[in-house]
Amino acid sequence: MRLHQDQLQVLLVFAEEDEQSSGFRWACDKAGFRCNLARTPQAALECFLDKHHDIIIIDHRHSRYFDAEALCRSIRTTKASENTVIICVVQRHTDREESSILPLISAGFTRRYVENSSRMACYNELIQLEFGQVQAQFKLRACNSLFTALEKSQEAIEITSEDHVIQYVNPAFETMMGYQIGELIEKELTEVPINEKKADFLDTINSCIKIGKEWQGMYYAKKKNGDSIQQNVKILPVIGQGGKIRHYVSISRLCNDNNKVEKTCECIQAESQTDTQTCRHKDMRKGSLDVRSTTSRGSDGSSQRRRSSMARVHSMTIEAPITKVINIINAAQESSPLPVAEALDRALEILRTTELYSPQLGTKDEDPHTSDLVGGLMTDGLRRLSGNEYILSAKQTHQVAGSLSSPISLNDIPPRITEAMENEEQWDFDIFELEAATHKRPLVYLGLKIFARFGICEFLNCSESTLRSWLQVIEANYHSSNSYHNSTHSADVLHATAYFLSKERVKQTLDPIDEVAALIAATVHDVDHPGRTNSFLCNAGSELAILYNDTAVLESHHAALAFQLTTRDGKCNIFKNMERNEYRTLRQVIIDMVLATEMTKHFEHVNKFVNSINKPLAALEENGNNGDGESIKTVLRSPENRILIKRMLIKCADISNPCRPREQCIEWAGRISEEYFAQTDEERRQGLPVVMPVFDRNTCSIPKSQLSFIDYFIIDMFDAWDAFADLPNLMEHLNNNIKYWKGLDGRNLRVLRPPPE
Repeated sequence: MRLHQDQLQVLLVFAEEDEQSSGFRWACDKAGFRCNLARTPQAALECFLDKHHDIIIIDHRHSRYFDAEALCRSIRTTKASENTVIICVVQRHTDREESSILPLISAGFTRRYVENSSRMACYNELIQLEFGQVQAQFKLRACNSLFTALEKSQEAIEITSEDHVIQYVNPAFETMMGYQIGELIEKELTEVPINEKKADFLDTINSCIKIGKEWQGMYYAKKKNGDSIQQNVKILPVIGQGGKIRHYVSISRLCNDNNKVEKTCECIQAESQTDTQTCRHKDMRKGSLDVRSTTSRGSDGSSQRRRSSMARVHSMTIEAPITKVINIINAAQESSPLPVAEALDRALEILRTTELYSPQLGTKDEDPHTSDLVGGLMTDGLRRLSGNEYILSAKQTHQVAGSLSSPISLNDIPPRITEAMENEEQWDFDIFELEAATHKRPLVYLGLKIFARFGICEFLNCSESTLRSWLQVIEANYHSSNSYHNSTHSADVLHATAYFLSKERVKQTLDPIDEVAALIAATVHDVDHPGRTNSFLCNAGSELAILYNDTAVLESHHAALAFQLTTRDGKCNIFKNMERNEYRTLRQVIIDMVLATEMTKHFEHVNKFVNSINKPLAALEENGNNGDGESIKTVLRSPENRILIKRMLIKCADISNPCRPREQCIEWAGRISEEYFAQTDEERRQGLPVVMPVFDRNTCSIPKSQLSFIDYFIIDMFDAWDAFADLPNLMEHLNNNIKYWKGLDGRNLRVLRPPPE
């Protein structure tokens, strides 16, 4: 839940102006808090009821003016004070024993402040309050909205302690079970299911939830009148203090008719098998799907694969908190009257189009590779810890020398290069063969061929020579000295993008302008990449980091420079003949896709794609609507969903290396590792924070780093993309590559390839 706190408001209650009240007024100004001053209890109460202050500071030093404790009690009788922090200012006594604070607590004060008129002491007190009691009260207020959702949910919700003692049930639970909430506290309602022994059944559940994993299945519960009812139940463990499971949340729904029960049981059985296997391989998956369970994908035909993919999408465990809210609302819709269902539809639309999808990430201490990858790829860096700065010099963009040997047209491409590009429409196309044939200039040649295949020149109304000049300028601004982020990577992403655009469902979804934008975005998405991460640039205080405020630094630079290079010279301006509005639309799509490659929003993009596209499509197909019906068309063609599909497309193209044939996967792994090694070396030379310490060329295990990256970023994303675009060959390569890296890791090898036998 995204929390937004307004400017804090402070009420000072002092009968007379003195150094203490002046100190707090100064502190409020310095902290940026709104401040009101009241001289009498009546004025204080009226002001509070009008403003609803977050903090009230009452002078308790001089009882002759007013009774501070009586004023506090009066304020506490109002509902508005429920989450207000009230401070009591007391006299400093050095010649008597410390008095008890209990009378102040009884009166309703949150804490006391022993008088100290030092401005900085007052300021420190306010800051401690802001990040202590005030913040805690703010979170409690925010929880009211969640409790409202629980109270109104039509699914029965039960919250128990770690010892399975009931602590809360919602009204739907009371209705389902026939109890009042007072009768349920301290009771256990689970009954032995049909054809199962209670001990075995409970062991099955506990073996899953005790390790922090969700369980879902059928069991029978006894109502107050003695009737047994069959429920579809989901039990979720909640991690609390000390990193231990402190509560369990149970979400139940009645199973009313036999057909529905049978169908649900089949789903639950499949999911239980997946859960069991996932628990068994917990060391690798960390709560995601076990890849080894999908090795048979593609062997039973496309329709079987589609059903398998949809089942995986439904059981994904990358859910952010907002995803769970959406699932609860979806479930509530099924049994809601039409007006309520329509209102919930509108609520879902709002939830699906706002920034609510970033999950709460946690990495394990025992997996430094994952921890470093998350820290290095999904943050904008720590602040600089030394005076050293890594300065990217004022931008020197590369112009293309006239002597460069380049094709006049596709017909003039040398035979060796033509041969290297013969199978460029296939996924197993070898980009490294083309790199060698073109002397590390594959982008121009592959770009010419792919852009011709998609009719880009016709769409842009530009000549092939203009396109060729543009490709040359873009390729010249990739750094050939980078081991990974060079023009070969750009060409590889362009190839993957073109391959995805040729898939049937993608073609059904996107318009020609989307295809053009996707191919251009893939071409320019890493132009002028310095071979260092965003975190490095932010830590080093680079010019780019300062220019882009430490936010999406490289991605913003790639997009901006691409348009600067394109429009500065008419000879390479592929947009010069476009109509203005069409150009603006194309430009916005290109920028959005380039920015989508930034990794800090990785899980947000994947979650949105799964919840707004995969799951609605899965629901439609499960209901028998697997043709080109209007419902499917609505999901695919809505403007919001097309944006999500384009983002997902370029994200998958950008980090598709683990889904390439093994030798290509190994080569890319070596190149990215070398780039990270070089960054670590430079961080140590410059005295900068080392963002990814495990990428030390002397100690790093490349197999472990690859497995961590695949597990954390690749598997769930490509499961979702496969469910949408149907990519059995990619998933087979992914499975094989995981087995390869695990084989090396199992032998404690840290290198790319095993030693020769």
